[in-house]
Amino acid sequence: MWTRHHKSRIYGRLVVPAIAACFLSYFVYHSIHGDYGLNAAKRFEAHKELNQRRLDKLVAEREALEQRVKRLSDGSLMKDALDERARYALNLLKPDEIVIFDRNL
Repeated sequence: MWTRHHKSRIYGRLVVPAIAACFLSYFVYHSIHGDYGLNAAKRFEAHKELNQRRLDKLVAEREALEQRVKRLSDGSLMKDALDERARYALNLLKPDEIVIFDRNL
């Protein structure tokens, strides 16, 4: 009876760890540089902070406008002052009025 003996080769024992190292390096690379990796998370956080600052600015602007509207509608403003502000904002005037432009305003 003949038996076949194989010589143990060093390359045979390194194939599985080499393939595992390739897969591991692929996943590590994409966990850092991929679409959902660490670098993308940093960019997302920076974009989120920028949008939060924009939102805070817009909220403050809206609150200021709400306060102006509240002051106009609480009855403390006289009708002629309200009429003057409306005509100034809409750029309208009556036929018998004279407009004087002042550069300081």
